[in-house]
Amino acid sequence: QVQLVESGGGLVQPGGSLRLSCAVSRSIVSLNAVGWYRQTPGKARDILARIRFDSSTFYADSVKGRFTISIDNAKNTVYLQMNSLKPEDTAVYYCWTFLNQVYWGQGTQVTVSS
Repeated sequence: QVQLVESGGGLVQPGGSLRLSCAVSRSIVSLNAVGWYRQTPGKARDILARIRFDSSTFYADSVKGRFTISIDNAKNTVYLQMNSLKPEDTAVYYCWTFLNQVYWGQGTQVTVSS
């Protein structure tokens, strides 16, 4: 079993930045991969960024160059640094991991609006 708890969402103006955190209940190095997704009402959950522990990192085209995924192994925490935020980035953001099965966090709301 793996528990994921996101934090750091909120309201930010266009062009601003936020950093999301995902606290993981076990050692991240024991997992196969970690990542971030987002979802807006009525739409599917879309992948944003993922780190696989063959060291490959993936970013969706929509966030490439603006968002950065990183890991603090000592804190068992995954981060998503989001810069140059746009209104279309408004969504619920979910942390994700895979260890024999998929695990999701509860989500954190990010709203980009002036």
